[in-house]
Amino acid sequence: MTEIDTGLRLAAAEAVAREAGSLARSFYEGRDSLEIESKGAQDLVSKADREVETLIRDRLSSLFPDDGFVGEEHAHALVDPAIGGHWVIDPIDGTWCFLNGIGAWCVSLAYERAGRIEVGVIYDPMAGELFAAARGLGARLNGRKIRVSPSTSLDNGTVSLGYSLRCPHQEMLPLFEKLLASGGMYHRHGSGALGLAWTAAGRLIGYLEPHMNSWDCLAGILLIEEAGGFANDVLANNGLLDGSRIIAGPKPLKAELERLTSHWS
Repeated sequence: MTEIDTGLRLAAAEAVAREAGSLARSFYEGRDSLEIESKGAQDLVSKADREVETLIRDRLSSLFPDDGFVGEEHAHALVDPAIGGHWVIDPIDGTWCFLNGIGAWCVSLAYERAGRIEVGVIYDPMAGELFAAARGLGARLNGRKIRVSPSTSLDNGTVSLGYSLRCPHQEMLPLFEKLLASGGMYHRHGSGALGLAWTAAGRLIGYLEPHMNSWDCLAGILLIEEAGGFANDVLANNGLLDGSRIIAGPKPLKAELERLTSHWS
């Protein structure tokens, strides 16, 4: 297996995320003219999603021709891990917010190889915030190191809860009951990737969701781990293609966050 140049890929991901975010923002500002399609209940897509993902793929494939792609809007291009890894892309995470004039959306890029997330970048163009991490190098927000919250109790912060109609609503109801009974509070972002990034930055004290696709979560998971937190193994059991549940946050809250989601087992 050839060596991974993590620093080069991190720099490329940061630059491409900024360019993609600029393009996405131009679509956002002209969203009234976008044609919107439905992929299912509460699942929208537009020309913006597809063109932003195309830009990302074009830029990264020109730099790393041996790498493959896993993304939300175009067919996957899988490669042998002995040759290259996969760029895992969500061009606009939070499309519903994006199309309805709510600024809670972002560009999410991760680089995975042989079952390990090596690079993760989440760019929020509306806030001008670039969250970036590389394995073993820490996590940063606009170049400054970030850490997960120091909270040791659920009643000392807010947990981000994600949900989609891929999962039965019964998976969420006991979670709400247990969290509120513990004196906790919840936050629903509209963008799971941003919820994970905010957890890495210590703004939230955890992120829980019964199922996320890899393109929504890989970058955020690496950010949390590199910011000193924990996360379940989202790439186990073919998580790259099939997705995974998400339980992530500060290490002192691991047992409590797992207790809230014990009914998922």
